[in-house]
Amino acid sequence: MDILLIAGLWLDGSAWDDVVPELTALGHRPIPLTLPGQGDGAADATLDDQVAAVLAAVDAAPGRPLVVGHSAAASLAWLAADARPEKVAKVALIGGFPAADGQAYADLFAMEGGAMPFPGWGPFEGADAADLDQEARDRLASAALPVPEGVARGVVRLTDERRFDVPVVVVCPEFTPAQAKEWIAAGESPDLARATHLEYVDLDSGHWPMASRPRDLARILAEAAGS
Repeated sequence: MDILLIAGLWLDGSAWDDVVPELTALGHRPIPLTLPGQGDGAADATLDDQVAAVLAAVDAAPGRPLVVGHSAAASLAWLAADARPEKVAKVALIGGFPAADGQAYADLFAMEGGAMPFPGWGPFEGADAADLDQEARDRLASAALPVPEGVARGVVRLTDERRFDVPVVVVCPEFTPAQAKEWIAAGESPDLARATHLEYVDLDSGHWPMASRPRDLARILAEAAGS
């Protein structure tokens, strides 16, 4: 199966470099995406541009792909399910929930010069980054790209209720499946609360398992693709 890999804020397609060979060895065709404004130099990119890039990859897949969204990009994966409910086989969300219709995509940190730079490791101390050694932190930070304001502050628009029938796998790295279920029941993700086919998979890692646990993450995604 084609597996489209969408990394979260500040990351381009290279974030999946350690996951790609593992997925390939497990018999799948991983396709890491580099999004407009996050790796192509387009400082004026918008959320619509990123959604269009994801949909182009979905449309280019010969079959029905698994669409994987990490962190904030959970919203991009869910937007793909909304726009192509008949084409997306399943959505896997790693360490994030999709924003609701009408919410900003990821207006989370301070803007500088029309973009949202990586804020350093301070906001992520604790469970998010506990499993990253200094080398991994340095590697991720040096690869981090400022996210254009037009992406971060773009408004999520969901229009097709058929998205609720697309199966969803919530991969739980820095939190547990029990916590994820609690948060969804409490209203943290109105869309996931309405998903018809929702499953949870535990992954003992921090927020960036593609860097700290690539083999385990690949196994989970391969199982999601095969089920």
